[in-house]
Amino acid sequence: MQKPFIVKILFSAVVLLSLTVAQAQEPQESPESKALTEYEDTEQTSKIKEFIDHHLLDSYYFTFFSDKEEGEYYGFPLPVILFDDGIKVFSSSKFNHGNTVAEVDGEHYKLYHSKIYKTNAAGDINYDDEGHATNEKPLDFSITKNVVTMVLVSILMFFMFRALATSYKKNNGIPTGIGRFLEPLVLFVRDEIAIPNIGEKNYRKYMSYLLTVFFFVWFLNLLGMTPLGVNVTGNIAVTFGLALITFLITHFTANKNYWAHIFWMPGVPKLMRIVLAPIELLGVFIKPFSLMIRLYANMTAGHVVLMSIIALMFIFKNWIGSSLSFGLAFALAILELLVAALQAYIFTMLSALYFGMANEESH
Repeated sequence: MQKPFIVKILFSAVVLLSLTVAQAQEPQESPESKALTEYEDTEQTSKIKEFIDHHLLDSYYFTFFSDKEEGEYYGFPLPVILFDDGIKVFSSSKFNHGNTVAEVDGEHYKLYHSKIYKTNAAGDINYDDEGHATNEKPLDFSITKNVVTMVLVSILMFFMFRALATSYKKNNGIPTGIGRFLEPLVLFVRDEIAIPNIGEKNYRKYMSYLLTVFFFVWFLNLLGMTPLGVNVTGNIAVTFGLALITFLITHFTANKNYWAHIFWMPGVPKLMRIVLAPIELLGVFIKPFSLMIRLYANMTAGHVVLMSIIALMFIFKNWIGSSLSFGLAFALAILELLVAALQAYIFTMLSALYFGMANEESH
């Protein structure tokens, strides 16, 4: 994600000022005291890295907040659904946040690094030469935190758009309530995204999908900014699914002119057609791939950068560095609100562009 130049300047100033003040205030330490300080700093850095990694990963337990040192978690467990010689359904509370082995129908399963492995009663994990776990992994169809979040956003969108449609019907096209908030956005998607990229003739059949994906991605991005610790659009499986839907809609609704421009380009010498056809066919798959990576990488990078700068408040040992880190984190949080809407717009706009290319008439 490209950050404004002023953000880079502020970040550099935070680091330089904090290091300067820290060195000026640092007292003379004995070798034993210095070694202890270095150990504490390393331990603190490891905890921060673990927290960031935990935030980016999906979870089998919907945790609102926790105190790992005290072993206290506040939230609720989610259903685990495994296919291993039949379907096995149980609560994630059996894992006790990875501290115990779950026994189900005589089989034992262990939650290890956010993945479920088949193991024995002792919970042993085997490793290869590179340190990767070699235990068998059952097919996992569990209801995770990301799945719950997507279901809740889908339900929210259903009732919001139902209220908009109802108010339109009752008031002769004049929205009321939540419809007053949704109508300008719906018109924006129609007038600024769908019609310019698809055209007046064909845009209507794509509007339902474009509206759905715009609000779906936007709401998920906003939830990623809350303390709930959800990172749905930073999960590459989710962005892959969205890009796959765009890919399927594009090619199942494409006309013959679209396919002709891929395999037998009109107005091009025959020899060049043979050369260009594989390149054009490769582009068919590159477009949804770039759509998937763009959303995933931007949202993941935003979360990592924001949480890393917040972590500087706990790493710096003086009030100047902590204060400047807080100010920079606050500014970046405001910027991420803009990025949340921007990424939803870009994904929707590119999807509309691909739909328009698939329905382009011959010249």
